[in-house]
Amino acid sequence: MRILCLFKRRYMRKDVIVDRYARLYELPRQLALRGHTVLGLCLNYRGQAPAFASTDAEGDGRLHWQSCDLGTLLLPGLWHYRHKVHAALASFRPDIILGGSDSLHVAMSAHFARGARLPYALDLFDNYESFGLARLPGLTRAYHRALRHADAVTCVSEPLRAMIAERYTPAARVSTLESTINHALFHPRDRAASREQLGLPANAQLIGTAGALDDSRGIATLYRAYEQLAAEHPNLHLVLAGSRAGATPLPNAPRVIHLGELPHERIPQLFSALNVAVICMRDTAFGRYAFPQKAYEIIACRTPVVAARVGALTTLLAAQPNSLYEVDDIASLRRCLAAQLRTPSPCELPVPDWARQAAHLEAVLEQALASHAPTQRGLAHVD
Repeated sequence: MRILCLFKRRYMRKDVIVDRYARLYELPRQLALRGHTVLGLCLNYRGQAPAFASTDAEGDGRLHWQSCDLGTLLLPGLWHYRHKVHAALASFRPDIILGGSDSLHVAMSAHFARGARLPYALDLFDNYESFGLARLPGLTRAYHRALRHADAVTCVSEPLRAMIAERYTPAARVSTLESTINHALFHPRDRAASREQLGLPANAQLIGTAGALDDSRGIATLYRAYEQLAAEHPNLHLVLAGSRAGATPLPNAPRVIHLGELPHERIPQLFSALNVAVICMRDTAFGRYAFPQKAYEIIACRTPVVAARVGALTTLLAAQPNSLYEVDDIASLRRCLAAQLRTPSPCELPVPDWARQAAHLEAVLEQALASHAPTQRGLAHVD
């Protein structure tokens, strides 16, 4: 297949192309390694990034990237992007469009596919309607229409798949495709060495988390639970990694260590250094449908985990004793942390790799291509 991917360039504070980060990079790369020719066209919303058009050596010569800046003026930027996509459709001549990353890209992918009379698949790594971008006038309606008429839809979690299938009743198959990890990066590491590398206490008990340190994810519940535990356990420390811009104030307790924003390649050191890693989440339009990639990162590092009982985490950790706390319940989180500190219980679940997830996506795309109306295939017409 020749696959045109339409994604935004930055997500989760990372540059998809330069940082080669996670789902939006790994799925195109793995599809290329499976023999498909892939062009990723990424729209940069923020600022001016260097022009980028290259063949990615990580994709065995079959993965190509282009970028387009939105710029400071919305309409001229979108017009330039439209021109760039039309040029890609004419020169690259894709068999199928794969769109995702937010509701705008979902809507635009459907628009360009209709104009080119091509099948299109949509990949949802979150509930995009919970993003602020969805408030743009007319976008929600276009997003719903794109979902209903897609040739295939993949969702990051089973709760999201079920919601999309029920709420929008897409005509095509809707399947679950979880985000996963780079196993070369996330694997068990020596705890003492990890603590030394991060400057953490060698002989203390450490609980902690990485990511958004604001209460939209329920971080205050962790802070309050730690305050209570710290008063009883003088050897207990709380270790945090993440931005504090607009964050919830740190707990009013001793032995709180804030490492700032760690580079992604150092997160395995953090999780390996901890006695217990915590995943905070709330029962919101985001939390109910997300699949925290962090869960697989922690499991792969063989570190005991305690997570909020919400969404996909509920199913993932269902058989794991003392790993699920009730959302926003300080006493419940405190009990789980105390139990895991007393009797550590790492999760034994196998963690899939990106190659396996791409094989699943490949099958979805091939089915979408095969089921698309034959009279519409191969007509590289653009409106």
